[in-house]
Amino acid sequence: MIDIIKDLSLEEAKQWSTDYMDEGLVLASSVSDALCFEEPKRLNFIVMALCKKGHAEYSIDTREQSVKPGDLFFVSERHIIDQYSSSPDFECMGILLSTEFYHGFIQNVKNISSLLLFSMDNPVVALTPREIQVYSNYYQAIQEKMADTEHHYRTDLVRALLLAMFYDMSNVIWRVEHSQSKTRKRADDLFARFVRLLEENFRSERRVSWYADQLCITPKYLSEVVKSVSKRTPNEWIDNYVILEVRVQLKNTTKSIKEITKELHFPNQSFLGKYFKERTGLSPSDYRKA
Repeated sequence: MIDIIKDLSLEEAKQWSTDYMDEGLVLASSVSDALCFEEPKRLNFIVMALCKKGHAEYSIDTREQSVKPGDLFFVSERHIIDQYSSSPDFECMGILLSTEFYHGFIQNVKNISSLLLFSMDNPVVALTPREIQVYSNYYQAIQEKMADTEHHYRTDLVRALLLAMFYDMSNVIWRVEHSQSKTRKRADDLFARFVRLLEENFRSERRVSWYADQLCITPKYLSEVVKSVSKRTPNEWIDNYVILEVRVQLKNTTKSIKEITKELHFPNQSFLGKYFKERTGLSPSDYRKA
């Protein structure tokens, strides 16, 4: 019998921190409690943390990782964490984000695919002293704004700070990538082109064959490359982008379901409703009410 890998939700992670926002953000000085479990877990949230003290070891998708002071480690959602252990003095500045909250503030950032690819190839990166200070400053500012529950624009301010922080962390990507002598593999290049193409066209195109045609390859080859690089199929990537967009529109706008149907080029509301419910368990109207 094959064991089913269980998911770890952000709601569960909240119990190990007093700094959190119900919108989908948790700050943690240690992720040990959240990640220390006896069996492999698939994360349903994104983790970015800077090690301040001590050390930690873990595996991500069976690849062993080691973290020491000054290291920034990043885990995107749906990846599997196992064999986590840390020293008793391990401390970090951890930021845990729901995927929906992350896309809510990062959606206008160019080259989002570069961050995704970078975290897969470089899950742990040693920061320079200046980069450590930049991260620490952002973390403390976000923590202060989260604590100011009386501020009318608290959520917007936190989102703005996170957006600025991710721009600065993108500069780390630029530094590391330009210091590496190896060239990116063809598979990584192809995957990056697929994600960029998807970001620009997911509202109107949901066929894997269309993306393969644009990349001048066969759908079978595209599926093989995307699966090997990201552990997901092209259809899963397409569905993820579409469902996230529908969620954002339902939650953050007053657009009618009819308007959303037209904007995302679904043939009719019934088709959108079936598509959404099959992937979330809720109809669009029930999701909006919830």
